Amino acid sequence: MPFYPVNLQIAGKPCVVIGGGAVAERKVNALLKAGAVVTVISPQMTVALSRLAQMQHIKHVDRPYRQGDLAGFFLVICATDHSSVNRAAAQEADGRGLLLNVVDDPELGNFSVPAQVTRGDLLLTVSTAGKSPALAKLLRQDLAARYGDEYGLYLELIAKIRADLKNVLATSKDREQFWRESIDEEVIILLRQGKINEAEAKIRNAVGSVGS
Repeated sequence: MPFYPVNLQIAGKPCVVIGGGAVAERKVNALLKAGAVVTVISPQMTVALSRLAQMQHIKHVDRPYRQGDLAGFFLVICATDHSSVNRAAAQEADGRGLLLNVVDDPELGNFSVPAQVTRGDLLLTVSTAGKSPALAKLLRQDLAARYGDEYGLYLELIAKIRADLKNVLATSKDREQFWRESIDEEVIILLRQGKINEAEAKIRNAVGSVGS
């Protein structure tokens, strides 16, 4: 069954990861990067997760998952290697109407986490619906090689210039057309070379020439 793609805003949301191994560590780091308030339920954790708990970046419940543990959470990630735990968590999460991802058995949950490349506010994702993680990884690597940090810098420039453009072009349709015509390889090359001021000047010149 095809997925419905969506980007979640989870900053400040209570999220829980069940499990404390290497996979759980990756999931925790991704949640923290998105601003989530993270709890880990596991009798054991990796050194990195233990350090995060000691620094109070995450909360650690030092025991196995129990029925009722999911009360009050917005999102659940089950990263254990125990199928009975996964099924129990999935049943509770479903009953509470929570978002649930089961790492090694996506069909038990109601969402999956795609392979992703981030460049500032630019987010590129790849999903194979769990059918081929290897292909998803390969495509993610291709995207990472193709789209470097310059694309994130480009988005930052757009944010700075957008207010000026609204004063020149009144309608969103006109502004969309402007950006479509202004995204060119020269600006990207300048950003790739670290010439941020020159790239910004080029875009501002384009804004200034509108209607002239």
